[in-house]
Amino acid sequence: MTTKNINDAILAINPTAIFKIDGNEIYENIEWQDGTTPIAKADVDAKLVEVQAAEDAAVAQLATDKASAKAKLIAGEALTEAEADTIVI
Repeated sequence: MTTKNINDAILAINPTAIFKIDGNEIYENIEWQDGTTPIAKADVDAKLVEVQAAEDAAVAQLATDKASAKAKLIAGEALTEAEADTIVI
């Protein structure tokens, strides 16, 4: 599972954002660069929860598709494209 971070949240809100983060107090140390409009901490926090939930759902779906693909292969049934994608190298 991939853990999403503040960078992912910021770029999900503004894909063209240019910023730099220094230090341990992550949000408080964001330096917005090249005229990037600062994003409110509450907005970043909310988006971080959203992007992490989407990542978790994608990982869970991949595991489900992989298990389903295996069962269908054993049973000689046709696979969906998503299931086939889990076994194609």
